[in-house]
Amino acid sequence: MNSTATSLPSTAIATPPRFRDLIALTKPRITVTVLATTMGGYFLGHQPHDGLRLAATVVGTWLVVGGANTLNMYLERESDRYMARTSQRPLPAGRMSPGVALYFGLGLTLVALLLLTFAVNPAAGLLAAIANTSYVLLYTPLKPRSSVALWVGAVPGAIPPLLGWAASTGGVDRVGLSLFAILFFWQIPHFHAIALFRQEDYARAGIKVLPLERGDQVTRQRIALWSVVLLATSLSPYFFGLSSAVYLAIALILGLPFTALAFLGLRKSVEPRWAHKVFGFSIPYIIALFAALLATRVP
Repeated sequence: MNSTATSLPSTAIATPPRFRDLIALTKPRITVTVLATTMGGYFLGHQPHDGLRLAATVVGTWLVVGGANTLNMYLERESDRYMARTSQRPLPAGRMSPGVALYFGLGLTLVALLLLTFAVNPAAGLLAAIANTSYVLLYTPLKPRSSVALWVGAVPGAIPPLLGWAASTGGVDRVGLSLFAILFFWQIPHFHAIALFRQEDYARAGIKVLPLERGDQVTRQRIALWSVVLLATSLSPYFFGLSSAVYLAIALILGLPFTALAFLGLRKSVEPRWAHKVFGFSIPYIIALFAALLATRVP
């Protein structure tokens, strides 16, 4: 951290929090994305869908993700001051007391876990608790210490479709775990790409990412390696009987270009925007993959 921290706005304020700042703490765009993957897992389940259980799953997921994001912002309020994309969040910008964020995050989390456990099923509640706890208490504190944090953070990041599957079917099985694996391995090249083009921001904030620890070349190699693992993993729902052969074809059509793009990073001269392209491709790729799963699900 640099010495300019003393000139930055204080977070110890007493003014009442604005509603939009409370919403901002939950990271709405990320929450919507997580909710979408949770619903993907829910509707991929084969059980009859109950309206009340579906509503409880939606609300519970929204609350537990919002709670985790709020507690993450509370813990990272100091390092957020040094990153351009986070410096104007409510806490580092001094618009809210840290205590408000802490109790707001804890309250959202408690309500969410009770709702998912008792209005959905214990499996959904347990998965939500694992995701929230690992994100807040393991991943967040590890980020300033080691790039291994990415692998720890990939666990809660991959739980949403498994949570949705468990909410629908009542438990966890190999099919649900295949959905978890797809999202888990997708995050590795996705976030390594982000780390490449945002490494200066991460360095200022004191966050350890692979390019800062091992260099750009090693990071590009890892992106290529894990894109292959992702491609192989993306085929597993077909072999587990969840989807038809049409999905297998679509997964290859989507995955092979992504893998080819990842391998372009192994060239000696890599264009500066290559990491941006990997990141940009990864988002529609995962959306299209889950859409294909839903469209080709075997009854």
